[in-house]
Amino acid sequence: MNLQQLLSESVIDFLESTFKASVPEIEIQPTRKDFEGDATIVVFSLLRYVKTNPVALATQIGEYLVETHDEIERFNVVKGFLNLVIADSYYIDFFNSIQQQADYGCSSVTAESPYTMVEFSSPNTNKPLHLGHVRNILLGSSMTHILEASGQRVLSTQIINDRGIHICKSMLAWKLFGDGETPDSSGIKGDTLVGKYYVAFDKEYKKQVNALVEKGIEEVIAKKEAPILLQAQQMLVQWEQDDQEVRSLWSMMNQWVYDGFSKTYDRMGVDFDSYYYESDTYILGKVVVQSGLDSGVFFKKEDGSVWIDLSDDGLDEKIVLRADGTSVYITQDIGTALQRVNDNPEITGMVYTVGNEQDYHFKVLFLILKKLGYSWADHLYHLSYGMVDLPSGKMKSREGTVVDADALMTEMVETAQSISVELGKLEGFSNAQKQSLYETIGLGALKYFILKVDPKKRILFDPKESVDFNGNTGPFIQYTYARIQSILRKSTFDIHEKIAVKTLHAKEKELIKILESYPEIIQTSAQQFSPAIVANYTYELVKNFNSFYQNITILGEEDVATKQFRIQLSHKVATVIKSAMGLLGIEVPIRM
Repeated sequence: MNLQQLLSESVIDFLESTFKASVPEIEIQPTRKDFEGDATIVVFSLLRYVKTNPVALATQIGEYLVETHDEIERFNVVKGFLNLVIADSYYIDFFNSIQQQADYGCSSVTAESPYTMVEFSSPNTNKPLHLGHVRNILLGSSMTHILEASGQRVLSTQIINDRGIHICKSMLAWKLFGDGETPDSSGIKGDTLVGKYYVAFDKEYKKQVNALVEKGIEEVIAKKEAPILLQAQQMLVQWEQDDQEVRSLWSMMNQWVYDGFSKTYDRMGVDFDSYYYESDTYILGKVVVQSGLDSGVFFKKEDGSVWIDLSDDGLDEKIVLRADGTSVYITQDIGTALQRVNDNPEITGMVYTVGNEQDYHFKVLFLILKKLGYSWADHLYHLSYGMVDLPSGKMKSREGTVVDADALMTEMVETAQSISVELGKLEGFSNAQKQSLYETIGLGALKYFILKVDPKKRILFDPKESVDFNGNTGPFIQYTYARIQSILRKSTFDIHEKIAVKTLHAKEKELIKILESYPEIIQTSAQQFSPAIVANYTYELVKNFNSFYQNITILGEEDVATKQFRIQLSHKVATVIKSAMGLLGIEVPIRM
């Protein structure tokens, strides 16, 4: 039982026995820096159950806790806040209890644990992954780690948007202008090559539109009648009719993209347990729609299109099947959700990592699935996130102004190299070790900068700012971890031996208090689907360790027991840093 649980149960028992008051929970928070204490009980929230003066009630609770618990040394009351001073012995005992726990903070996963599927990335196969995908991928991948650490079974997946007019645009442009160019013949990564022809299509399309406008055709008509667009639309029809030549070209170019994506995922340290393809799933929901029609969930309009009326739920009418019987996106998503549950019957929930421009879509999707009667629909979550901007402005795929994920990672590594060389702290590193370190620092900087921000907030991404070795950045945390490893290399003590220190320095106590909260941080991050909670916890831990390092002696401490304890404390801080950064998909180097 941790301190918060101990205090909560004790105060609830006291209120029950003294005032016959049934209180469901006690609000406890860290004591503010300007007051004496370690934990603060907020008494104001108890006044709805106990009609009395807040100072008097706080004093009564404080006296009771000091009398009944050796862990509580003394207390003070500030208005309706009860500040408790916790005995050093409590924190020493707690620290000794976690010394041998290699996976401290993480919950065990069993065959009975909740089973969650996390969908992320889900790109189109007409262009390489870009900065917007990077945030999606990092959020989704990190949540798979965090959910698993919280005690859940997790299955990572994506649905690849491998069909549609946008795919045909790249295919047609390659056919018209490619002259047989391949990734092997050009030396260009497959997804980048396909993206090149997506841009080429748009350039030719605009050229043709302008030519039609010059002939006197209205622009709105010209945009619909440009010959190259009509050719792309015809190619889509041929694809849907299973034309073998078109399908062969589609398979070849998609494979180029998959090979390219794989290299990007590998460099990012991301993988998936399963894949779904839009070409397989886009008609899956039709059977469900018919079932929903039969049960009255959906209704048919005069033109034959099928809809659902969600106005009683504060939403709108939503089409689920066109008049010609073809699917819309929501139809596909309904079918895909069912397919996933059919493929993995133990799934108890699904997380969709998709940008916030799709907020309404997912409200509709989840509500439809609930109305269709699927019990698992109560456990669906849209991990909605804001867009990522660069100082130069918004990105546009068609115009080729997108920041390619591969180029971004390379730029991050080069920035890390430039700053590391400038700092001049790499004596004794081989060239291979240096390159590996630059990769670790650069990608760590990118991931941390993205993940430290609450998912719902928009990000202005600045590569140079993210590689700063000071402040709330990945490299600052990595450097602190490496600093601790240097301390440990200079020590000859057994880092796991139990040490009987009697008192704690304030800096030691503060570090142990932060370590104690790590399991709760993981659970909160999982519940709120926010890696930012783990990221900012890690920064807080590192910031306090550096204050500890700068204000008290570690290796130079004369008292042997105190010296060994501080080394052990440093080691435990390092293991939690490594664990937390691992949940974010970030490596930590042993030397920097």
